[in-house]
This record gives sequence, C-alpha cells and structure tokens, in this order.
Amino acid sequence: MTNTKNTSKNTTAAYEDQAVKGKPSAAEAVFGNIAKPMFSGKKATTPLKIALTALLLVVLFVLPIYLQGMGEALLLASLVGIGLYVILALGLNIVIGYAGMLDFGRMAFYAVGTYAAIILAIPLANLLGPSLEGLVFPVVMVGAGLVAAFVGWLLSLPVMRLRGDYLAIVTLGFGEIVRITLQNNPFDLTNGLLGLPKSGDFMPSPPFFEYLRDTVQWAIGNEFFFTVTRNVYWYYMVLIMLIIAIIVVRNQDNSRLGRSWAAMREDEVAASAMGVNITKAKTWAFVLGAFWGGIAGACFGFFLGGISPEPFSFLNSVIVLAIVVIGGMGSIPGVLVGGVLIMGFPELIRWFAMNHLGQAGGDIQSMVANFRNLFLGLLMVIMMAVRTEGLIPMKPKFYKLFGKAKSGKGDNSDASAATTGAAPKGGAGS
Repeated sequence: MTNTKNTSKNTTAAYEDQAVKGKPSAAEAVFGNIAKPMFSGKKATTPLKIALTALLLVVLFVLPIYLQGMGEALLLASLVGIGLYVILALGLNIVIGYAGMLDFGRMAFYAVGTYAAIILAIPLANLLGPSLEGLVFPVVMVGAGLVAAFVGWLLSLPVMRLRGDYLAIVTLGFGEIVRITLQNNPFDLTNGLLGLPKSGDFMPSPPFFEYLRDTVQWAIGNEFFFTVTRNVYWYYMVLIMLIIAIIVVRNQDNSRLGRSWAAMREDEVAASAMGVNITKAKTWAFVLGAFWGGIAGACFGFFLGGISPEPFSFLNSVIVLAIVVIGGMGSIPGVLVGGVLIMGFPELIRWFAMNHLGQAGGDIQSMVANFRNLFLGLLMVIMMAVRTEGLIPMKPKFYKLFGKAKSGKGDNSDASAATTGAAPKGGAGS
C-alpha cells in the first residue's frame, strides 16, 4: 500500500519549494493579501512575452488598415464578428472554466444586450440632441451590460441547486425562451420578426465616427486607398473592448472571488465545508458572465445598425461553447486561439469561395462556402478524441499564504504554502 502520509508531505514540500517568498504586491493588496499566485516558480512576465505581446498588438493595429486599403471588406467584417464572439466566450469562460457550471444559453445575454442597447439608444439620442449624439453609445453599452447582468442574476436564482446536465438543460431552455419572446414582440418593444429599429427610427452615430470618416483618408498608388469605414471603426472599438475584457477577467480569476470559483469547480461540497459561500460565488459567475454578453451585444447592435431575432439561435450558443472547450476551459489564451480558429478559419473558407471561385459556378461556390460547417464539426470530434483539455489548457496556480502568526516566544512566522485552481480532469486543462 502507498504511504499516503508521506506522499502528502512530499507534495506539500514540493509546493513550498515552488512558492515565491516576499511581500504581497499592490495588486494583491487590492484583490486580497491572502494568497499570491505563482507559476512554477517563474516570473509571470518575461522580456520575450512582452515583446511578443507588443508585436501582436502592432499587427492587430495595422491589419485593418491593410485590409481596408486593399478592399477586403468581407475579411474585415469577419474580424469584427470574431472579436465579438471572443468577448462572449470570455464571459462564458467565467461560468464554465472558472466556476465549473455548464451553460448552453449564452446567446440569451447577447440578445438581451443587443435589444437593450437599441431600445435605449433611440430615445436617449432624441433627448441629448445632435450635439451630444456621440455620448449615446458609451452610455447604452454600459446600460446594456447592466441589463444583461440583471437577467443573469434572475437566472441564477432558480438554478442554485442544479449541477451538470440539469443546469445545462435549464440554461438551454432559458436561451430559447429569450429568443421566442423576442419574436413575439412583448409590450411592443422588440417589433417581432421585423426587428429593430422600427420604421422611422434611426440609430445614432457612435462617438467620433463621422469625424474620422471625413478626415482620415489616404492613398498609395492606384490600388491602396484607406478610409475609416464602418468596419474599420468597429474593428478598433471591439478590439478595445476585448483588451479591457481580458484585463478584467484575468484579475477576477486572481481575486478572492476567483479562488472561490476554483474551489467550487473542484468540489462544491468540500468548498462549502471550508467556508466558501457557494450561493454568492454562483451568482457572481452568472452576473459577470452575462455582463460581458451584454457588452458584446451592444457593440453587435450598433455595428449592424439594426437587429432581428435570427442571430440568437441555439447553434450559435454551441459555437461559443465550442470556442471555450476547444481553446481550453479556464484559459484566456485558449479562448483567444479557439475564437480565431473556430470563427476565423470558416470565414476564410467562405472568403476564398466568394472571391476566387466565381468562374466555377454558383453551386460550387456555395458548396465550398458551406464546408466551414463541416470543418467546425470535424474539429470538435478531433479535439474531443485527441486533446480533451483544449489547445491551451489552464495551468494550475500555486499560492503562498501571507500573514504573521504570533508564537509563544513572541516572534513571527510565515504561514504555510497552499495550492488551488488546479484544472478539472478531462476538461479544463492540466
């Protein structure tokens, strides 16, 4: 038989060796000085990582300029859609990757945010007038996020005691309830299948769009002409929101609440026995995940300039779920890679069919464009068979407990090391 006592001591000693000694940083003081995350005893930020991040940001900044200048409007619009779905997946990652709750109703919060933004935008624009029209979008974006968060709180009330398949079925039903409700035009708010805005209403312009469109223009030769189109503007707007979402979600994961989610994900009963408020942790997971769905929905509604219930189908909820699972549950880099792969590669196939198979005939062009759905299904099957933890699995976190304990002789000693945030088997990484 294995000596479990010695094994436990050896494991604890190994974690203590990996612990980083020192005082808590300013960020730890904000999120709680109970623990400090460590990644295998190495610094989380290295010069190489900083250089790669800077290079990536430069590429992301220059890419829309090149695509718009070369007339690739379809690819540029696809990039906006990819960014919106990645924001959605980051919100879902809170619920599934951090808190360990299966959610099939992500499109419901996306729809609530989209409709809330459009419903609030038109009367607010009439109230502020043309001179303050640019303030409408920031206000309604935050408002749409709060409305979606409120709906997430309402959803959390009846599902507190549900887990696994039962929770998935309830969230699936909730998503369909929202979509069907929007189709039936409750209280004459959603205009049914015709969508919003209603006839005679006009969406206000987002901040600085008209100024940038009229002033930022340049040409290089006869083939390259750049101007700030609607696609260019919303590409940068979605990119800014995506960066903010990454920073906020990452800090939430490293906070006291994030450690509660990790404990609840590993073993809800044990977490409750150790003092974790399960009700509070689940509620915050639903609320924060729904908030980012509402933010993405507001951007989506303004980007299209109008909306109808069709984009909020159950299939799109599955696609968002696939981004999180294939990328790596609980891993922000995994969500980014999964979003680009699942949403980007199929759109690239469609772009190739529409731009380079025009002489092959409409049937061949349509068949190749529809291959993107075949690619998505095939990728899911391969990933679940070969790499169940995802492309970039979530790494377990090591924590050093800080604090001073008075001994009998009056001297102080540091608390022991501990670990939390290990990835669940076969799902969120290893």
